Amino acid sequence: MKRNVDMLHGSLYKGILSYTIPIMLTSLLQLLFNAADLVIVGQFCGSISVAAVSATGAITNLIVNLFIGLSVGAGVTVAHGLGGQHDEEVHRVVHTALPTALAAGALLTVVGVVFADDFLRFMKTPDNVLPLSAIYMRIYFGGMVFSMVYNFCASILRAAGDTKSPLLFLTLAGVINVMLNVVFVTLFHMNVAGVALATAISQGVSAVLVVIALCRRTDACRLIFRKMRFYKKQLFKMISIGLPAGIQSSLFSISNVFIQSSINSFNSDAIMSGNGAAGNLEGFVYVIMNSFHQTAVNYTGQNAGAHNFARIKKIFAICLGYVLLFGAAAGFAVWFFGENLLSIYITDSPEAIAYGLIRFGYVALPYFLCGLMDVCTGALRGLGASLVPMLISVIGVCGIRIVWIYTIFQIPQYHTPQCLYLSYPITWTVTFLCQLVAFTIVYKIKVRNDRLLTQQAVTGVTS
Repeated sequence: MKRNVDMLHGSLYKGILSYTIPIMLTSLLQLLFNAADLVIVGQFCGSISVAAVSATGAITNLIVNLFIGLSVGAGVTVAHGLGGQHDEEVHRVVHTALPTALAAGALLTVVGVVFADDFLRFMKTPDNVLPLSAIYMRIYFGGMVFSMVYNFCASILRAAGDTKSPLLFLTLAGVINVMLNVVFVTLFHMNVAGVALATAISQGVSAVLVVIALCRRTDACRLIFRKMRFYKKQLFKMISIGLPAGIQSSLFSISNVFIQSSINSFNSDAIMSGNGAAGNLEGFVYVIMNSFHQTAVNYTGQNAGAHNFARIKKIFAICLGYVLLFGAAAGFAVWFFGENLLSIYITDSPEAIAYGLIRFGYVALPYFLCGLMDVCTGALRGLGASLVPMLISVIGVCGIRIVWIYTIFQIPQYHTPQCLYLSYPITWTVTFLCQLVAFTIVYKIKVRNDRLLTQQAVTGVTS
């Protein structure tokens, strides 16, 4: 089976789809880890346990996404090296990435385990939910080394054109996760601790498999344990691209932390459960769209390394078209079947389901706007301009949402979940338009600089 997609040649319409669909399926399976947690505890433990698991999502993403961004930096750096046929550069990035993943995972474990209660109290988690949330969070962070290793190594495989191997590994890990969820919750009555432990174990399986895949490669991406070290130049490039991406994701999470805290401030189990279940279902729409973001990153990255700028323009337009189509269809499907979908998570509270349906109307339906924004961000990162989309997102998404929460949302007649959710489509629209302008400017600068370098090279040869 051919696993590597040639991103430098061939049909873009067909190539982008064949590259993206495995990423999409992989991301859906990865999301099923948390979805399985919520479904199992919802069916066997009740809405309080659903609220406990969902209450950890925003703060977990805030902490973890900063380091996940470094894996993006590793992928982009590998893509540039492969596109430019710089094998030694690729070799050094690969052997810097794994020790970076191990260090990041160890740090995250310490932070999550030690400060779980403090983080949850900061988010105004209700007293009846906090103990279960803290247990879930500590066990989840206990497996963070596995999560980091998987994300870094999978990012390298995707940059090399292999999106099918991560799909196979997540399929196996997902089956293990669901089986262990059922065993730990129904047989051992471990509640949220059981689903957290199942997630950590399944992530360990996927991490081992993805490392083995890198060890078995025959190209510049092959991993050799004895050669692992921190190569300074490659580490700096990974950080320069990945850190802004991580900060951007974390800042998104900060705004979501404020929104989750605002949800918690209603002091209603029904609103918390409905919001948590709806947010989890919307996550499926998000990862479908975000797969085109990852495609834009790596397709643009390899073609930037190969100086194929005319192809990059086509890649950008096609990814925007696909994400609009897939995002609008998925968002409508979640909204249309909303009550049935929410009933999978929530079995004991019609009021919670009603609040989940309210969120779908404001967030799921216009979610395609977020996809358009993310494709612009991915294309900019692929060009090597990671700081620009970060700055735009800080202002366009995080800034506006936080201002919204502390101004309009505080007006008594607007202090409702509906008003809170309205901040999502507004910030997506503003940020997408700004990112679109930024891509146009950065692309023109890159093309101009490339032409100047080519002219200088020709002049040098002639003289």
